Amino acid sequence: MKKTFAFLALAGLLVIPALAASEDFSNTTISIGVVVTDLDKAVDFYTNVVGMVQTGSFEIGAEFSKKSGLADGNAAQVKVMRLGQGETATQWKLMSFGDKAKPIKSDFVHSHTGMRYITIQVKDLGSIFERIKARKIKLMGETPVPLGNDNHFILIQDPEGTFIELIGPMKTTP
Repeated sequence: MKKTFAFLALAGLLVIPALAASEDFSNTTISIGVVVTDLDKAVDFYTNVVGMVQTGSFEIGAEFSKKSGLADGNAAQVKVMRLGQGETATQWKLMSFGDKAKPIKSDFVHSHTGMRYITIQVKDLGSIFERIKARKIKLMGETPVPLGNDNHFILIQDPEGTFIELIGPMKTTP
């Protein structure tokens, strides 16, 4: 009986912090900001290659930029992309400071630290693969690579060098 009570007490102590942490958030969808040099090129890539939808845009003024510590008084343009529809869809916010930010191109994910890649699960990788080929976007490695269960893996980079992993079945024949 004492062992059972001790186990239940310990289990309760492990569960309570996890529940408390999830209650800290008003929204569990993460909005990801990506600084780009060419906003139009980035929007074109994420809408016409990846398949995201632009759902909004806004400006960050110089005063807010400085007061918030965001960008040392540099104004920015932001285009909000979503991976699908609805409030819980991932937001991918493309932010441009014009020529003030410099891209870091990498040949491999391990070349630099920080946020280096995203993984997107898709319903039909074949149709995306066709768009990639039509736009002559370089495939990384020897992709597409079969993963089993009819899924394949494609690795590309966006115009700024962020690696994009695309995973899904090749329903449409490339």
